[in-house]
Parts: sequence; C-alpha cells; structure tokens
Amino acid sequence: MALPFLPGNTFTDPTKAKFHRPQTLGWRNGYSLPVAPSSGIGGDPIPVNKLTQEELDELANLKPSLTYGQKVQAPPEDFVPAHVAFDKKVLLFHGYFKQTVHESPGEYYRVRPVKIYYYLEDDSIAVIEPVVENSGIPQGKLIKRQRLPKNDLGEYWHWKDFNLGICVTFYGKVFFVCDCDGWTREFMASEGIDLNPPESISNDPYTQSRKQPLRSYITPSDFDKLKQFIELDRQVLRFFCVWDDRDSMFGEMRPCILHYYLVDDTVEIREVHKPNDGRDPFPVLICRQKLAKNRDNVESSFPSCVLELSDHEIKDWFTPRDLMVGQTIYLLGRRFLLFNCDEFTKNYYRNKFGVTDFTPVGISDEEREAIQKVTPPYNGFGSLEDSLQSCLSLIPQPPKKDFIKMLENDHKVLRYAATMETVRPEDKTRRFILSYRLADDMLTIYEPPVRNAGIIGGKFLERTKATKPGSSVDNPEFYTPADFRIGSIIEIFKHRFKIVNADEYVLNYLEAHAESYPIETINSIREVHGRPPTTTADLVASVPQGDIDPRPVGNGLGIKTEYQRRF
Repeated sequence: MALPFLPGNTFTDPTKAKFHRPQTLGWRNGYSLPVAPSSGIGGDPIPVNKLTQEELDELANLKPSLTYGQKVQAPPEDFVPAHVAFDKKVLLFHGYFKQTVHESPGEYYRVRPVKIYYYLEDDSIAVIEPVVENSGIPQGKLIKRQRLPKNDLGEYWHWKDFNLGICVTFYGKVFFVCDCDGWTREFMASEGIDLNPPESISNDPYTQSRKQPLRSYITPSDFDKLKQFIELDRQVLRFFCVWDDRDSMFGEMRPCILHYYLVDDTVEIREVHKPNDGRDPFPVLICRQKLAKNRDNVESSFPSCVLELSDHEIKDWFTPRDLMVGQTIYLLGRRFLLFNCDEFTKNYYRNKFGVTDFTPVGISDEEREAIQKVTPPYNGFGSLEDSLQSCLSLIPQPPKKDFIKMLENDHKVLRYAATMETVRPEDKTRRFILSYRLADDMLTIYEPPVRNAGIIGGKFLERTKATKPGSSVDNPEFYTPADFRIGSIIEIFKHRFKIVNADEYVLNYLEAHAESYPIETINSIREVHGRPPTTTADLVASVPQGDIDPRPVGNGLGIKTEYQRRF
C-alpha cells in the first residue's frame, strides 16, 4: 500500500529511474490520431476503474445519487418550469419618490412618479420614470432589470413583499407604492394577498407653481403686430413676374416669382431656373426683407446711411396695394413686370380691395429672351458636327451617331469609277475609285497605282463627307448616291471628277431601293451594264422582299483586285 499523497508523506523512490510520459499520439495514413496510453509515467501501471457495474448503471440513469444525503428525484412528467409558466407575465405598480432640491428658495423637494415592473419569470425588478417633455431632468430607466437585494442577509425582494400604500427601498432610495394595474390586482388576489386601497400620487409643488391662469389679451382698435401675426401667419401672396434687364449689355428677361409675406410685410423674389440654362443654381434673387418704395431718394438724402436704413429714414414701404397684375415695379434698382398671380392672391385682393380684374399679361418666349442663342458660323476647321458640339457645351461631347443606320448598312459600300476633269493633259489619263459608305455617308477616293505613270497612286482622299459646290457653310449639302449618275461631274475640294462606271453592286442596291433614288441615276448605270432602262414602278415590283447581299458581286470596274489588296 502506498502512503497517502499528503504533505510530509511524500518521498523520492531511489529505485525509480524512468520518468518519461507514455506516447498518446499516433499516425495512420499520414494523419495524427490520439491513442489512449497503456501505461502511466515511468511505465507504472494505470489504476483500473474500481466502480462496480451497479454503480456505473446508477450514474448513467436519470436518477443520480449524491455521496451524502438523499437521492435526487426526477421531476414529474407534468412539471412546467418557472421561465415557461411566467413568461411575459409582469406585475406593474405605480409609485413615486421625493427628490430633495438644494439651494433653491421656495422649493424643497420634487415629486417624481415612477413605474415598478416585477417580472415573475425570474423575480427581477425594473424601475422606469415616464419621460416628461422639456422637463430638464434625466428621465427614463432609473434601475435596470435585475434582482434587487432586500437586506444585508442575502434576501431579495419578492412579489409577496409588495402591497399598496407601503414604502420599498431600492439601493437606499425610498419608493412609495400607491397603485397597480388590473392584471396585477387579479394576480395578487389569486395568490391570497389582499391589496390595500389605492392612493393618488402627491402633487409636485414645482409643477403646481408653474400652472398660471391663462392670460387674457384685449386687441387694440388698431391693427398691431401681434394680431397681424395671429391672423396672417403662413399666408403669402405669390406673383409671377419677369425681371426686365434688356437695358444693360447682354441683358434679358428672366422669369421670377415674387412672394409677399403678410405676417411681417416682407418681400422675397426667387428666380425660376430652366434645365440647361447655364446659370448658377441659386434660386433666391432678393432675400426676404422689407422693401422701400423711395429708396433712391432716401439714399441721396442720407449718403452715410446707404448700407443700413431703419424705419426712421424710410416711411413708405411696399404694401399689397402696390402690387397688382400688369404693373411694373422697381425693387433695388431692378425692373419687374407682374404678369400673373395664384388663386390665393386673387381671393385676397377680391375680399380685401374688391379687385376683380386679374387678366394675365401675355409675354411670349421671344420677349422673355432678349438675346437669342445664335450658333456661331462654321469656321471650316474639323467637321461640322464636332464644331457644333463645342458651341453646345463647355466640355465638348462627341456627336451622336445613328446606330440603327450604322447597323443596317454595315459593310455596305458603293463603288464608282471616275476620271479627273482638268486642263492638264497628264491628269486626264488618271483613274480613280470613289467609295461611298452607306453606314456614315462618307466618301473615300482611291487611285490605283499604274506602272511607269510617274504618279504615286494610293489613297487620294481620306474618309470624309463631301459637300456640294455652292452650298452654304452653316447648312451644307452633301453628296448622296442620287448624285452619282454616269457622266455627272462631282466637284470635291476644287477637284472635278467625272463618273464613268459603277460596280454591279451599286446597280443592285439602287434597284432594291428604287423608291428612294431618281430613276435617271438608275437607268444611267443600267445602260453601262447593258441592261434596258425601266421605270420606278417596274423596279419596285420586280425586287423581292428583303435587302440584297451587302457584299459586292462581280468585277464591274475591272480593278477589284487592286482595291481589295490596297485596303
């Protein structure tokens, strides 16, 4: 038998020289697995479990036993725990506490009502003070939900300790319980507790002192400011007007709205903005203020008081009598024409002044805009669309393209053979290919290279839109397939070209769209290809539904190989 492991009974075994711990980690298929040790430290045998099978069964049973005392019995089948039986069941008591007020003459304490919530689920208590608006006192949750100690003996407050007309102490603060709700009264009666009669909450001296009798105000015979505020508050006259500034340089007529506030006889003018008008988004043109009718005369009489003019200097202010539809008024050196008003303003003038004529003054859009937005003429640099974008916005945007047209006419090119009409004999033998792109209506001129001609062939004209001679710069007319008839002269940038032939694809395309092109152009190409001329009606009737193949067919120009090799 070994000695008990107590102080003074331990000693070192001189015969023991092995103290390593047994291996408890093994490896299998590259993974570490825990292994139960087969021996103790230093190779000592591990003591086996000395519990009998009956004791092991007793531990595994639902009726465990203690070492000392009786066995713990399992709860019955119909047992309901407290947190389930009393879930969401709360007792509500009304009460108050008195707060002492220091260093306040005539005020010694204040009465602050509270609500005491008792949660039957876990016997916790929360104290809440109803929030009073503008009280100036921190209110709300005074004591958060918790079990409150009753005394120093470790006891806690229980619902059996509550009743009406008693005082309870929570953390040194005394609360007087005076009333409860109906459910709390029924619960306490079901538990055999008779509650005392309810009591009312004591009056707060400070609250009673603030209750003063309503003041009676007798309005004088004259219309004073207080009566004006009571009767005319939030009543505003609204006039639609225009600021006529056409006398100044680059001036114009700008639409505005005039607001006349009846409560204090002030005037405000707001500017009406339009989308993309190019002005700063500040709606207030004249801030709300009282405006004088004879301000110029007063400033000339009091030059030192120009910045600040009080009622002593100005006696005549703008009133509703000075504002009528159709009149022109001057406000702070600006001229405004009142051309219309809203329905409330009309009713006010009918009842107040007996005015019945509110015919609006007609102002056309041309009169409102003295300076017309004229697009500057085209200067010849770049394309017309790109130059126009620099006039429409501060940051030029790329011109919009007709994507539907580009998708429908993608890879569709009309090719024509042309010669140069010139007085130079060396240029009369030159041959050119005019390619018209249907996707963007641009023209490209290509000159096939000729051996030993002395002229370098290749691209003669970049892709561009060619304008007709004599067309205006602001409204140019561009060449279309209708102008490329056989034998016609095309002038492009001071160079004259004569159309002598066309590809077979050009003829097929024009016949498929005979209603959009003149019949003379189509017949001139048909004669070149050896076909008899015909009318537009015959061509429309002969063409089947659907468009033709966009790829050119045949070698009508005789130089298709050179053109494709070049591009």
